[in-house]
Amino acid sequence: MTEYQKKIKTIIDNIEKTFLGKRDVITMLMIACLARGHVLIEDVPGIGKTSLAKALAMSFDSSFKRIQFTPDTTPSDVVGFSMYDTKANEFKYIEGAVLNNIVLADELNRTSPKTQSALLEAMQEGKVTVDGQTHDIPEPFMLIATQNQAEQFGTYPLPESQLDRFMMVMSIGYPDEDSSVNIVDGASLRPEIETVASNDTLKGLQDAADKVFMDKKLSQYIVKIAIATRESRFIQTGISIRGTLLMARAAKARALIEGRDFVTPDDIKYLLHPVFDHRLALNREGTTMYATPTELMKDIIRYIRVPELGK
Repeated sequence: MTEYQKKIKTIIDNIEKTFLGKRDVITMLMIACLARGHVLIEDVPGIGKTSLAKALAMSFDSSFKRIQFTPDTTPSDVVGFSMYDTKANEFKYIEGAVLNNIVLADELNRTSPKTQSALLEAMQEGKVTVDGQTHDIPEPFMLIATQNQAEQFGTYPLPESQLDRFMMVMSIGYPDEDSSVNIVDGASLRPEIETVASNDTLKGLQDAADKVFMDKKLSQYIVKIAIATRESRFIQTGISIRGTLLMARAAKARALIEGRDFVTPDDIKYLLHPVFDHRLALNREGTTMYATPTELMKDIIRYIRVPELGK
C-alpha cells in the first residue's frame, strides 16, 4: 500500500464511522474530492446526505457551510453582498455561504434559476464577483449539491450548463439490512468524526492525483466515447469537452486511491455512468427507445473498443 493510499484509506475509514454500509459511495465522493470536482446527489430525504458532506469536511480542518435552498433564497445568500459601513464611510463585502472549503447546497432545485446560476462562477472559477469586485473562494473548494426528484412539486430543473459543471451525479440509496440495524442500535452514540488530515494534506493528494500517468490511448478512448454520444441519432446533447476533461481527472484520482500511478481502462469504466450519464439529453426518438441515458450509454460503450495498453 502506497503512502497516498494509506492516507486516503484513513480518511475513508474515518467517514465510514458515521456513514455505515456505504463505503462505495464514500469512495466515489473521495474520487471527486481528489479530482477537484463537484458532486450532485439525487436521492430521497433522510438517507444521510448532510451527514456525508459534514463527515468529509470534518475529516479535514476545512470550513463547512450548508445552504438550505428554498424558493425565496436569493443570489446574495450564496455569493454575499456589499453593505455600506457608515463609520468607515465605505462599502464592505459580507461573505456569502459559498466562500468555504466544502459547501452543501441542499435541495438546489427548490430555488429559482436566478439563484441557481449564482453558483456557476464559483463552480467553474473558484471565485465570485459581487458589485464588480472578485473574491476568491478558499482552496480546496468542493460543492456537494442535492436535488429532489424532478417530478416533485415546486422544483426547477437545473440548466444543462450547470449540470455540466458537476463532475459526478450519484445516488446514495438505502443501506442494507445489517447496516440499518447497526445504525439504529448506535443512533444514540453518535461517534464523533476526527480531524485526520489537514487542508494541506488534501491539496497534496490532489496534486498527486494530477500527476498520475494516463496513456494517450486512454485519452483517445474517452474522446471516442464522447464523439459517439455527439453523433448518436438518439441524443440531443452529447458529452462536452468539459466532460472529457473531468473524466480524465476522475480516472487519475481513482487510480491514486487504488494505489497506482497510472490509469487503466477499468478506471474509466468504473466512472462511466457517474461522470457521463447526466451530460446526455435524449431527443424525442431517444426517449421512445431508451428509458434513461444510462441504458443508451451501455449500448454506446459496447461498440467502442477498449484500448490494450503496452502494445
